[in-house]
Amino acid sequence: MRAILSVSDKKGLVEFARGLEAIGFELFSTGGTKKALVEAGIGVQSVSDLTGFPEILDGRVKTLHPAVHGGILAKRDLSAHLAELEKNNMGLIDLVAVNLYPFRETVARPGVSLDEALENIDIGGPTMIRAAAKNFPYVLVIVDPADYESVLEQLQKGGVEADKRKKLAQKAFQHVAAYDTAIAQYLRKGEEGFADETTIAFRKRYDLRYGENPHQQAAFYVEEVAGGAAGGISSAKQVWGKELSFNNILDSDAAWNAASDFEAPAVSVIKHTNPCGLATHENLAEAYRRAFAGDTVSAFGGIVALNREVDPETAQEIAKTFYEVIIAPGYDEKALETLKQKKDVRILVMGEQGGAEGPVLDFRRVGGGLLVQTSDSLPADRGLSLRTVTRREPTEAELKDLLFAWRAVKHVKSNAIVIVKDSMVLGMGAGQPNRVTSVQIALEKAGERSKGSVLGSDAFFPFPDGVELAAKGGVTAIIQPGGSVRDEEAIEAANKHNVAMVFTAVRHFRH
Repeated sequence: MRAILSVSDKKGLVEFARGLEAIGFELFSTGGTKKALVEAGIGVQSVSDLTGFPEILDGRVKTLHPAVHGGILAKRDLSAHLAELEKNNMGLIDLVAVNLYPFRETVARPGVSLDEALENIDIGGPTMIRAAAKNFPYVLVIVDPADYESVLEQLQKGGVEADKRKKLAQKAFQHVAAYDTAIAQYLRKGEEGFADETTIAFRKRYDLRYGENPHQQAAFYVEEVAGGAAGGISSAKQVWGKELSFNNILDSDAAWNAASDFEAPAVSVIKHTNPCGLATHENLAEAYRRAFAGDTVSAFGGIVALNREVDPETAQEIAKTFYEVIIAPGYDEKALETLKQKKDVRILVMGEQGGAEGPVLDFRRVGGGLLVQTSDSLPADRGLSLRTVTRREPTEAELKDLLFAWRAVKHVKSNAIVIVKDSMVLGMGAGQPNRVTSVQIALEKAGERSKGSVLGSDAFFPFPDGVELAAKGGVTAIIQPGGSVRDEEAIEAANKHNVAMVFTAVRHFRH
């Protein structure tokens, strides 16, 4: 029996090679892998000894040889294949353990050149992996060090089962596909538009107890991105509490996206992916109190996210209410002690948010396909061409709240309406089939607090009824995209009630 070992990740390599040697495998290797095995006292030969041909082109060509691929690809149940190998003085290769050059890690380094990136594109490795995986009924292919132990155990018992061989082959093809995806992503960097063909690579972080409902199976995968980290909630590290559920992760993503969208200290409270509370204030504890006050009933059992390190005062305020998850970029030591007294809460620390270069893509699965778009990441105030369309201009205080409302409303499911005052959401209407119902719900949530407030709408008002209702509820200024054929009717309604109205010419639908 013969094996080729050529790995970038050398974790568990020596132990695995010793086990193979003890079983009776003849070992062949290349470069750094061979050096590591020789230093460990393991009998290993060079692949050049197998091929009878030296490595050439600075090591670019080592394993691309008929003696390697003939030995891997020969079908053991075809006498013609075996006779051909014998005729050409070639032997069978029964096991290939390969993992690839660290391309993704290389291109993530600051200032890496194109030449460096290209030199870290593995050619011989993927070719051996694919050949072995194609012939998996006869050849074992291992790309993950985590599989060394189980393969050795079965080999020591006489052979590896067919189901195990098939699973290893599937894993091998997926490994190469993810690798090629990273290379394609890197080479597309800076290009505009969408490729005619595309793949996305994900690595499973862990299985989940269940999905949205107990009868659904689920797992959490993290996107592997060439040239950087995926960022977002996938970068979070859990430092306290029981395991996260499917819904916890979904809501945590929405909570962090809302809080981190603001430059000022901000706190979001999320229930079912919608911000029932959202506020900014120079004092983080006050920002939390205002976010919580947005909807004290819905906050219970929700997710709270903060875009600043949590201090002891803020922790004391948060601890007064039961939350499923708390998310922040960091925690003061005393603050963490306070929050850990709540045994049922999960506490997450966000990691680095610098992702790969280029636009962030948003993927939505539909039956039999995938919708892809760039993320809704246009600045909510900077760069906007605001246009006052009513007789009355908004006051300075109203304008500040309008800009807050415009940034907040994009985190609410359409049809989305937010009622805002003093940089805090007082009421929110989300996901209704018509806009006027969303206005009504938002006003009901705000109650008497809506007097002197402003309103943000993610899309235009198709009829003046929403504006009329808002004015009757005490709203004094409105921000919306405009663009309806009935814009003039909405403007006329606003003028009638002395409501200032600002158009953005940008829409924030979130289905």
